[in-house]
Amino acid sequence: MHNKIELIKKLKAEKNAVILAHCYQNMEIDEVADFVGDSLYLSQQAAKTDADIIIFAGVFFMAQTAKILNPNKKILLPRTESGCLMADMVDYRQLMEFKSQHPNIPTVCYINSTAEVKSECDICCTSSNAIKIVASLNAPEILFLPDTYLGKWVEKQLGNVKVTTYPGYCPTHLRIKPEDIIEARKKYPEAEVLAHPECHQSVADLADYVGSTTGIMKHAANSNKKQFIIATEKGVVDRLTRDYKDKEFILIKDNIICPNMKWHTLDDIYNSLKNEQYEITVDEQIAQKALKCIDRMLEVSK
Repeated sequence: MHNKIELIKKLKAEKNAVILAHCYQNMEIDEVADFVGDSLYLSQQAAKTDADIIIFAGVFFMAQTAKILNPNKKILLPRTESGCLMADMVDYRQLMEFKSQHPNIPTVCYINSTAEVKSECDICCTSSNAIKIVASLNAPEILFLPDTYLGKWVEKQLGNVKVTTYPGYCPTHLRIKPEDIIEARKKYPEAEVLAHPECHQSVADLADYVGSTTGIMKHAANSNKKQFIIATEKGVVDRLTRDYKDKEFILIKDNIICPNMKWHTLDDIYNSLKNEQYEITVDEQIAQKALKCIDRMLEVSK
């Protein structure tokens, strides 16, 4: 493995390449990644990199977003089957139908969506900035897609905006049930429960803290508690366990693993970089429209 890491680093330097990795990826990817984080952080890094090649260790919509932000750079996705089940729940036709049922209402799309969907929305958001993004519209009602649970969580936090949601969801986060939290609290009474807003509302309501992957990691780092029950994807627990050895992190259930996020290996990264394979392209017209949606988010998030 060490040899493969060195080969990847050598190729990166030769080709002026940068590797962006989501924190749900396999831990080995961190050894070669230039930036590791959540969707907002990686979007920000993609927007300002001066690399010629961006390797995205994540899922398809993330690589698409990087291409929209960098039309003249080569964006590579090492495993093309690495998609997002939530993003696949709404396509262009379904979006237009949803909008036609609720005319003249601003539309916010979660970054977990395709370029086609982004091209017909007013602004994009991530779980890190969703509250701020929705508030920035100053509208009494907004449409939110595809994640109904993130949308309804935002509605609850703001209290003064009606959020009409599309019925999409994250299958991995929906595996977490309220009874899992109740049982974990009995077993670890001193632990703090940290949950992602993609969880069902009944789960989020039982958590001590609800936030994005970055939010959860920052909260755990800054908390004076020593034990945490983590209600999000296993990659977060892996990184927290590595980085904060004086604290204990308990994954709420063993099966909270996103299979699509776990596709990439060091071999895939190496092959992608060596052969410059699996390049992501986006139709120019769609990309230009989607860019406005993403740029508006980045501007609000500054």
